Amino acid sequence: MAPASPRPAVLLVDDEPHSLAAMRMALEDEFEVLTAADAAAALAILEDEWVQVIFCDQRMPGRSGVEFLTEVRERWPETLRLIVTGYTDSAAMVAAINEAGIHQILTKPWHPDQLLIAARNAARLFRLSRENERMALEMRLLATTAESRVEKRRKALREGMGFETVLRAANSPMGAVVQMAGRFAGFDLPVVLTGEPGTGKAQLARAMHYASLRSDKPFYDLNLAGLPEDLAAIELMGAKRGVLAGGVARVGLMQKADRGTLYLGGIETAPPGLQLTLLRVLTEGAFTPVGGQETVATNLRLICGAGADLKALVAAGRFRGDLYYALAAGEIAVPPLRARRGDIALLAQAKLAELSQAHGKPVHGLDEAALEFLENYDWPGNLRELRNEIARMLVMARDSLLGADLISRHILQAPPGEEGADRSADAVLTAAGTLKDRVELMEMRILRETLTRHRWNKSRAAAELGLSRVGLRAKLERYGIAGPAGRVAQDEED
Repeated sequence: MAPASPRPAVLLVDDEPHSLAAMRMALEDEFEVLTAADAAAALAILEDEWVQVIFCDQRMPGRSGVEFLTEVRERWPETLRLIVTGYTDSAAMVAAINEAGIHQILTKPWHPDQLLIAARNAARLFRLSRENERMALEMRLLATTAESRVEKRRKALREGMGFETVLRAANSPMGAVVQMAGRFAGFDLPVVLTGEPGTGKAQLARAMHYASLRSDKPFYDLNLAGLPEDLAAIELMGAKRGVLAGGVARVGLMQKADRGTLYLGGIETAPPGLQLTLLRVLTEGAFTPVGGQETVATNLRLICGAGADLKALVAAGRFRGDLYYALAAGEIAVPPLRARRGDIALLAQAKLAELSQAHGKPVHGLDEAALEFLENYDWPGNLRELRNEIARMLVMARDSLLGADLISRHILQAPPGEEGADRSADAVLTAAGTLKDRVELMEMRILRETLTRHRWNKSRAAAELGLSRVGLRAKLERYGIAGPAGRVAQDEED
């Protein structure tokens, strides 16, 4: 679906042109109006547009309004469905409400004001429904229930509330990481999470907070990487009046997170002055705001994320040893995405579902060939790179199932990873092969990447590579390159 219009989108379905024109005239001042003459054309519009309300005539050639809206209910249940009819058979109308989930029935002849009011009410109900879903999701994430505080804390410890957001397969190395994090979550100790940028350390820290006795208190996070020392000091410790422009005071995260949890990413980049402040907070539970003289007490739990080996930095004199040992009551290593190949399909599908809902463009997932290429890639940018790639594929997609042809070329051309498909070249990769072997390996990868981009259309791939179809077919047979399951390679132009 296209990005949401500032005005609600209404789809009008009627086989009579003058009826469509009349309805459009009544609604176009307040709504983005789309029209279709039959159910097939309406379904095509729904595939591409984010529609909030549908007005559909009951009697149309081919499929009736109830039959069409019944399918809409199954595929786009959030869309409000209204039927327009000149017949008042009560039995038929009851069936329409039951089968298609009709929101309202309008009888002909209708008045323009009646149509406009119905559209306004339906759009408002749609908006309220989406808002209710958003609020319900926030309620679940924050685990706000009617239980007592004591019972909620006990439940958090029992069930590890928050760790269900860390997606992983059954045999994933993240399983051991989550298990270790769950053990430390129940103890009020500082923890260091180590791992490459983008591996999900902040998400794991948040899960630890919601599984701790502090779960009913606030959680804050701040990434120190690239943050100037003076700004970092103000963000963490706050500032007294006169320090900031406008003469206003500012409360820092150390005070806001009192009795809660503070996560600091990029702790290895913390300047010496800030390291000393953090050591004081850990040992004395106190700090001094920027520009102030008084001491402010805080009872926060500190969880830090490090993208470098802190022990090595201590040995090199670039990180305080006393701060490291104060922080590292627990140290948990978070693996990079390339070590979690079994999780990539699950993560990619989840990211796609999240982005699809956020941008209002419904899709049904990724095909097997696309997942195979994603699993083979090393993902140096980890979860951030994966999310960006899925977002780019979603933007470029024209079908409801995302294929490998949408994947960036550098991923398609990447050598296979430790697990996954296309393992025929592993021996050449690991051995000291001849020049001929290496050239053939490069040729095989180029062939596979080109065919994938062209959806296995051999004529187009051959034209790009400067080969005849016969020559391309011979190379495919020589290297044993076959299309993904379920895809028929095409010899002719589409």
